[in-house]
Amino acid sequence: MSRLNGVAHKGEGLVRRWLGALRDDLWTWEANPLPPSVWLRWVPHGFVGLAAFGIFFGVLDQLQQAGQIGDGNALLIAVGQCGAIVLALRRPVPALWLSLIASLAGAVLLRRLLMAGQIDGFPWPWNAWGIAAHLLVLLLLALRVRTRVSVEALALTALLTYVLQGLWGAWNHSPTGQTAVSLFAVVVVLGIALRGRREARAELGRQTTLTAEERARRTLLEERGRIARELHDVVAHHMSVISIQAQVAPHLVEDPPDELKENLAGIRQNAVEALTELRRVLDVLRSEHPAPGEPADAADTSRHAPQPTLDRLGSLVENTRAAGLTVTTEITGERRPLPPGVELSAYRIVQEALSNVLRHAPGATARVVLAYAPRELRVEVVNTGPTREAAPSAGAGHGLLGMRERAVMLGGRLTAGPWSGRGYRVEAHLPVPAPHASDPAPQDGTP
Repeated sequence: MSRLNGVAHKGEGLVRRWLGALRDDLWTWEANPLPPSVWLRWVPHGFVGLAAFGIFFGVLDQLQQAGQIGDGNALLIAVGQCGAIVLALRRPVPALWLSLIASLAGAVLLRRLLMAGQIDGFPWPWNAWGIAAHLLVLLLLALRVRTRVSVEALALTALLTYVLQGLWGAWNHSPTGQTAVSLFAVVVVLGIALRGRREARAELGRQTTLTAEERARRTLLEERGRIARELHDVVAHHMSVISIQAQVAPHLVEDPPDELKENLAGIRQNAVEALTELRRVLDVLRSEHPAPGEPADAADTSRHAPQPTLDRLGSLVENTRAAGLTVTTEITGERRPLPPGVELSAYRIVQEALSNVLRHAPGATARVVLAYAPRELRVEVVNTGPTREAAPSAGAGHGLLGMRERAVMLGGRLTAGPWSGRGYRVEAHLPVPAPHASDPAPQDGTP
């Protein structure tokens, strides 16, 4: 007995949940406007309005002439059915109820005339124009709401049709219930399919956007990791010099006091610990495996090679010329040694800019300008338009991303864009400390 009571309670709870879902789905005034078409914009809305206008006169004429319903009642039914079409553009669920109520009112009035023998052979419970109006309402509903709500709307329409034709019935009429329900089912399935296709396309667009954002984020992190690996060598060099100087300094003074020895020993110890932590950071950033197709010895060589500075700009330009690009250089201002980070970033910006010219502007000529100012280094790389079509290249824009990261890291800025017709220009402004009188003499010569 207790088991039967438990089953009954469970069944009662299931029915309540089902009825609650039906109430939430079909008893709502929630707005769900039909979105504009991708290609036609508001043209579908105009077609729906024109269809509603035409169906209004069709319903009105059929009810007044063939159905012999009074003008007032026929007008109300026609307004209800065609108003439901227009309402379905924004609130499809209330439009469903309005269409069902108007169709039910028309069926009741027509049944009275059929039973009285005033009309004979009239299509009932759905007439042709009523079917067309309800088809549009169901289609607009299925295009916007969930599949479950569309199926519930179809089931509610079929239930109303069954009650009118199967249970209530009428005489002297042409039954249209089965045909109407079949057409309604086809329209609902079509609407569900179109809605699924639209949602799939929207999801594909969102995934494509997310993929592009993830690719850009991953590229940014890779560029920052590469910059961090390069700057590690610069920082490690300075820390090593500090450690060696702190170790040698006591030997340069006769009878150094114990306090000086302790301070220098502490400086050396801190420098050694900092170097150890830097190596740990580098182990995280640097891959222990060479790139695919790259021999291990080549990876080791590049790993331990000194980071380039602007002193190697001449070699870079010569290698670029050997690759087939005509390059000229120009250096203005007082040429002087700059902080290693600035020198490395300026070199990499020129290197990447020239690589982009080779990749995207075959046959062009390039000019590299280094302008030394008291508190700024301006790096400019401009090229003319290509003389032939460039081959497709993956990863377009990643080089600019890395150059911009290097400039921003130093507190500078980088601009890039078209120049002189089909050409291109990359310009970076890198802040540098003002030169001091004790700095080495400027170096002469231009690569």
